[in-house]
Amino acid sequence: MKKKQLTSEQKNALLSVLKTRFEKNMARHKNLKWEKIQAKLEASPEKLCALNEMEETEGEPDVIDYNHKTDEYIFVDCSPESPKRRSLCYDYPAWESRKANKPESNVIDTALEMGIELLTEEQYRKLQELGKFDQKTSSWVQTPASIRELGGAIFCDRRYNTVFTYHNGADSYYAARGFRGMLKV
Repeated sequence: MKKKQLTSEQKNALLSVLKTRFEKNMARHKNLKWEKIQAKLEASPEKLCALNEMEETEGEPDVIDYNHKTDEYIFVDCSPESPKRRSLCYDYPAWESRKANKPESNVIDTALEMGIELLTEEQYRKLQELGKFDQKTSSWVQTPASIRELGGAIFCDRRYNTVFTYHNGADSYYAARGFRGMLKV
């Protein structure tokens, strides 16, 4: 991951956006206090940079959970549609295998560069319990090794008020398919 630092102005602007989103969406994080989250964020500049990357790609990150055992807040892209990190194949081997019309990059490397994790199918389904996401787009999710070894990758979306999981060749990419990330703070 590239070493990045936010200016004081960028940090304050990001914290303001995150706080406003947090307050507007209390159903996503009942019983959590913004002051505690902000204190953890201010103590972790690299996490703020990752959240800024999520925000800049229109992911609209928000807190959706808290892990008491690890004392970590879980931020996830909560934009209504897949964030503006689209037209990416699944991983580097899939990207490398394309002989023509290669996408700009791949999901796994992009998430790593941003400092975030790709959602699992289970995490994606949990997010869908908090709202209706990806009704016009779709999002790559972590693919089990057994599927990836055969050349495939999985993605999810919400259609007909139901969350679906599908498959594609890992080297495929579409303008309406991106990925949702998660960050533990």
